[in-house]
Amino acid sequence: MNLEITVGPEQLVIHQGHSILLTDRDGQVPWPTDRGLYFLDTRMISAWLIYANGEPWDLLSSAAIEHFAARLFLANRKFMTEDGEIPERCLSFELGRTIGNGLHEDFDITNHGPKRVRFNLEVLIRSDFADLFEVKSGEIVRRGHITTEWSPLRGQLRTIYRNKDFRREVLVQVRRNGHAPVYANGRLSFDVDLEPGASWHACLLYEFRDGKQRFPAPRACVDGHGETTAGRRMESWRDQVMKINTSNEEIYRFYRQAVEDISALRLPTSETGPHQFVPAAGVPWFVALFGRDTLIASLQAVMSYPNFARATLTALAEHQAKERDDERDAEPGKIMHELRLGELAHFKLIPHTPYYGTADATPLYLILLHHAWLCLGDIKLIEQHMETAEACLAWIDDYGDRDGDGFQEYQTRSKHGYENQSWKDAGEAIVYPDGSLVKGPKALCELQGYVYDAWRRMAQIFEALGKPDRAKTLNEKAELLYRRFNEAFWDDEFGFYALALDGDKKKVLSVASNPGHLLWSGIVPPERAEAVVRRLMAPDMWSGWGIRTLSSDHPAYNPMSYQNGSVWPHDNGLIALGFRRYGFHDEAARIARDISGAVSFFTLHQAPELYAGILRTPTNFPVQYLGANAPQAWAAGSSFHLLQAMLGFQPDAPAGRIYFDPALPDWLPDITLIDIHFLGRKFDIRFWRDGEKTRWEVVKGDKSRFAYRPYNSQNRLHISDPAPP
Repeated sequence: MNLEITVGPEQLVIHQGHSILLTDRDGQVPWPTDRGLYFLDTRMISAWLIYANGEPWDLLSSAAIEHFAARLFLANRKFMTEDGEIPERCLSFELGRTIGNGLHEDFDITNHGPKRVRFNLEVLIRSDFADLFEVKSGEIVRRGHITTEWSPLRGQLRTIYRNKDFRREVLVQVRRNGHAPVYANGRLSFDVDLEPGASWHACLLYEFRDGKQRFPAPRACVDGHGETTAGRRMESWRDQVMKINTSNEEIYRFYRQAVEDISALRLPTSETGPHQFVPAAGVPWFVALFGRDTLIASLQAVMSYPNFARATLTALAEHQAKERDDERDAEPGKIMHELRLGELAHFKLIPHTPYYGTADATPLYLILLHHAWLCLGDIKLIEQHMETAEACLAWIDDYGDRDGDGFQEYQTRSKHGYENQSWKDAGEAIVYPDGSLVKGPKALCELQGYVYDAWRRMAQIFEALGKPDRAKTLNEKAELLYRRFNEAFWDDEFGFYALALDGDKKKVLSVASNPGHLLWSGIVPPERAEAVVRRLMAPDMWSGWGIRTLSSDHPAYNPMSYQNGSVWPHDNGLIALGFRRYGFHDEAARIARDISGAVSFFTLHQAPELYAGILRTPTNFPVQYLGANAPQAWAAGSSFHLLQAMLGFQPDAPAGRIYFDPALPDWLPDITLIDIHFLGRKFDIRFWRDGEKTRWEVVKGDKSRFAYRPYNSQNRLHISDPAPP
């Protein structure tokens, strides 16, 4: 194709922390839709429309200029005034927005006509204070009461929602306007009087309150967005994170946008200091602390920004379950799934206070702890989280293995709980070969791999702490799991791993992407690795835009479904790492090209949460999944994993070194890593293809800190070998 094609939803999003503004492309929020201004899981503004003497404005152009700021250019339609008709496009309307905790709006109207113009500018603002969960489901229930107060002297509109002890409040303050506005009939009205060539300006500042704390709007207009708190944080982030340079435009833009997206998704934690942020899951529906999503995004970022791990480990440790609570699927030692702050959570109408319905976050916590140690070399970090880690290990034994058979199973005990508690958490995602839903408790294959990997990694940590007996015990448990898993889950006739064991311990022989995670975990014997790789790259699984979540030959396959045939970038990133771990670098690079190529079609080169698993042809392009989050942390982070796979990145900070085993494909002839942060210093490294080989050199920094080591050496081909580094 010679024409540039851009895929993406017709919406405009800006966000910062817990604040999100989701509008149509013209900046307006029609009613009823899922659009709006959200804060702390509550929709603070549910309708926002603007008129000139009752006539709407037409959009010319709009764009986000940062993740927290946008500019829109509108023009008037023809409308009547008491002075006569105003022709269309005589008035230009520039709307600027900057979001921090609250929202700052700039109105700038210029008269380009030959005569004086007088008209009434109306801004319709309504608030329903709906919980985000209800907006998403389309089933909104009003439980409390809304009151509105207008202060003409202050130019302030105050709207308050109260339901017992739950409170949300939004204050809209008019600033930098020469004439006092009027509020009536749900609309702010301004008298605009402009001579030819003259301009009119006003600011609207939206401040949020939760009954305890004020969350003010940025004071600066949109042209000064770089001087806001969000702007300064963005510049600081760009300085701290690793950058790249390459002649491959797709990879460059994919990575650069991923860096921007991860920055945009940072949430503050209860910590203070330079590492006080964790990645939220995604915009608009998952701006919250998650277990699995936050852990995987932090794992993805270990080469680009390893300090995410510090805040993630601490934030999730604070919410580790201490007791059993069936309504929240909580058990002692379990790592949480999702924490929400809206009305439904406040009154415990949903279990997200936090909710613990995830079977994989607990072993993933241990895996991240080990990765953080390898990247940061900080034994104090290990010591700080050993109590949490010990509780995680106990949960795996006591609760993760529900029936004592040595495998991890899940099944909700909550009336509001999730049917599926792995990363494929849609209710219809785990299916038998005939398409019917698998009955539980379900022992998914990748859960066994995660636990195997966690035990191996924790054994290394115990060795470093001078506890060889604990290390020996965990290695023995890992070895037993390795053998029993490969006996129970592999099927010779099927030639592949079972997706799961069902509640009757029968194999679920559906072909899905899940076994690709087994390669990442290292639980697959070397002699079976090629069969797994070939099966995942077969035409029914490989779409050309990435590996599908479910085989196109399966009765439940739907390329436009959430997890039954769609393509997820993060899933493909983990699979690519698994391919590389077992020596399949060409196949890992093919996935990298698939995903980066697909992402190049999306607006801004921004990786969405998922897209349709439709087969790639010479004349088509990726098809969006309606409702996919974008930006989404682990989708953006897939660029980091794909890069790690191609470069064979192996940190070993305790030994003071980073090892590489680069294998650049012919379509990526060169790449330079800029500002690798390692042991308190910055390094630059250049990689380039020389014939069929990849060479590299340290451009900036101490060369002795870097060395070559075969990437699949971490796999340790025999189970009785030492644990991987």
